[in-house]
Amino acid sequence: MATNMQLAADLLMFIGKSVYTFLESIILALVPNPGKNVAGEIVLITGAGSGLGRLLALQFSRLGSVLVLWDINTEGNAETCKMAQEAGARRVFAYTCDCSKREDIYRVAEQVKKEVGDVSILINNAGIVTGRSFLQCPDDLMEKSFDVNFKAHLWTYKAFLPAMIANNHGHLVCISSSAGLVGTNGLADYCASKFAAFGFAESVFLETVCQKQNGIKTTIVCPFFIKTGMFEGCTSRFCLLPILEPEYAVKKIIDAILQEKTYLYLPRFLYFVMFLKSILPIKTGLVFADYVGALNAMDGFHGQKKNN
Repeated sequence: MATNMQLAADLLMFIGKSVYTFLESIILALVPNPGKNVAGEIVLITGAGSGLGRLLALQFSRLGSVLVLWDINTEGNAETCKMAQEAGARRVFAYTCDCSKREDIYRVAEQVKKEVGDVSILINNAGIVTGRSFLQCPDDLMEKSFDVNFKAHLWTYKAFLPAMIANNHGHLVCISSSAGLVGTNGLADYCASKFAAFGFAESVFLETVCQKQNGIKTTIVCPFFIKTGMFEGCTSRFCLLPILEPEYAVKKIIDAILQEKTYLYLPRFLYFVMFLKSILPIKTGLVFADYVGALNAMDGFHGQKKNN
């Protein structure tokens, strides 16, 4: 009898919480939200020397954040630093860091803690694309993909999450990919690394929830291909799944961080794609993927041209 009463009480509690959180989400979606204030927050961005990382740095500089820029490209990172200062950033720190090496990440992280302070917004943005089919991709390149696109997230979290927990304040941002949601022809190693990054960030998010660390937020970003040069030559023939403009992607990412959204898929059509993936028979799904050009999106890939 007592067990049945407890089961009934648990069910009522579940229903009540479900209705409350659902209605709360609807209200928050309808009410304009200017987002949190990040002025003075210490924002660390990996892969800040170009592309999406650079644009994120410029946006945070305009919001009054303290910037910590990491990139293996010292010259590109210095250029981002200069541009951020010109955009209004008062405190910018640039560090050369090879995010494929755990020891380098830990070493530079210690420098940041001593010279700047506790990082409160961590954006794991650094990434590489091999763009080769699985059997044509050398082992060292596949390992490099995992080191940069996934393992770097492990080491940066290990380095900066403890202080966030101690302060009960922080924001973890994972730049994953649509290729971290759906397998892509010609991107086996990249997809694997991005799936791993997504799963890791989601798991740590759940750890913070279960441990009631309410001051630590997570945002996981999964964009389709962005025109930053990394996916140069890739195509999309479907208007609802376009190659994204960098400025558009950055605006959406910044908004998601400020509004503390946990998930952001770009473009919004990706939410529908994930729904279709879960309900369509595999052969029908392949027909759909072929129709939107997803099966051959990498056919023209030639990657970012390197400066001599």
